[in-house]
Amino acid sequence: MKAKMPNVLLTGFEPFGGEHVNPSHEIVRALAGTVIAGHRVVAATLPTEFARVSAELDALIRRHRPVLVLATGQAGGRAEISLERVAINLIDARIPDNAGAQPVDVPVVAGAPDAYFSTLPLKAMLRALQATHIPAALSHSAGTFVCNQVFYALAHRLALGRRKVRGGFVHVPYLPQQAARHDGAPSLPLATMIDAIRICLETALFVRDDAVFAAGATH
Repeated sequence: MKAKMPNVLLTGFEPFGGEHVNPSHEIVRALAGTVIAGHRVVAATLPTEFARVSAELDALIRRHRPVLVLATGQAGGRAEISLERVAINLIDARIPDNAGAQPVDVPVVAGAPDAYFSTLPLKAMLRALQATHIPAALSHSAGTFVCNQVFYALAHRLALGRRKVRGGFVHVPYLPQQAARHDGAPSLPLATMIDAIRICLETALFVRDDAVFAAGATH
């Protein structure tokens, strides 16, 4: 009997904040069902809603039992692929979510740790992206909106789980058509961002021990 191919879970978000498109949704739609390093990509678009998103992410993990989870989201104004290092246990919504909710200064998970680090090999991912001349950087803040909520909820669930599953979060810039409506905003082509996430997944599946080199920030 042929062994079942293991899954990786890739998530993005629906458009929010007045946008009509979200690059993370377009990326996961493009990579859905593809095979990367012998693993099938299960892709899903999450709601940009505080009240629903954690439960929907949890249901996806229970249903598909992935060996690795990569969540992605839009970070308008950033110029590169942002590999997020730290998820914090805080929601402080500067704008309402898609259901009109705007929670301020509340935890993602009450009574849980203040923060979690990504368990993905971020520096190896950074090096792989830079080797293909894709703009990329480590980021030490995933914000305090729904993206950070998903990152924290994911990290918390994986930390408590009995199966050893790695996971983390990557932010992507605007698409060019979005940047055209935001004076001076940087962007990347969709094809470049799809390649970037494919490289991130492939690297995370192959690399067990992360690279060690200086890639921090001074401010």
